[in-house]
Amino acid sequence: MADPMPDIKSIARKALDWPARILFPPVCAGCRRHVSQPGVLCGACWPKLRLLERPWCPVMGTPFIHHMGEGFLSAEAIADPPPFERARAAVAYSGVARQMVQGLKYQDRTDLAPWMARWMLRAGAELIAEADVVVPVPLHWRRFFRRQFNQSAELARAVSQLGSLPFAPSAVRRVKLTRQQVGLERREREENVRAAFRVPEEAEIEIAGRRVLLIDDVYTTGATVRAVAKALKKGGAGTVDVLTFARVLPGDFRADESATI
Repeated sequence: MADPMPDIKSIARKALDWPARILFPPVCAGCRRHVSQPGVLCGACWPKLRLLERPWCPVMGTPFIHHMGEGFLSAEAIADPPPFERARAAVAYSGVARQMVQGLKYQDRTDLAPWMARWMLRAGAELIAEADVVVPVPLHWRRFFRRQFNQSAELARAVSQLGSLPFAPSAVRRVKLTRQQVGLERREREENVRAAFRVPEEAEIEIAGRRVLLIDDVYTTGATVRAVAKALKKGGAGTVDVLTFARVLPGDFRADESATI
């Protein structure tokens, strides 16, 4: 005879959830309309989300219009090989994805992080399967003090939990208080984050010889994750992969666009 306890426990959990759902009904992760369950998009927002799908560049993760053949690299990967091994992103940085990133980063919507991380797991399945440790792009301590949280760390924590991977939030530090990247051209962004990151001696054991999965919210020009990847490898990491929630696709970057991270 089947054990009735699992069903009883499930019913009890649902009963306990009801007061919270009445007081705090779930809302769309994009526009905040009421929806059936937390973390989903409403019918109006879902079509505005562009999931990044194969075929894509095996290094940069940028999508191709057509399948170009096994191992075919994008012009970006050939012209400017990155210090990381692979980069992947869940969605294009536009529409509702932009709203979600800005909600997490500027409106304290940390409740979005676990749901954004689920899409990141889908896009970065091969990276997660091979990763040894999850590391977020760090904030400078002064900026962290003002903001009280690091959006990249929130995403990285959720990715580590969902992927059952060790989480090393202090494996790399931002040792230089950099300018905000918004409004800077590509070369200015690279100069802004040059030598801005370092692996502290006490953290080297966490990454030594390991495959590090580096997490950030948005891949814009790649200047920040390139700088962090260099610091991680200098600190002893075996290889570095990059996983972000959103990606500004080549050709979409506008330095003077205030909405671009």
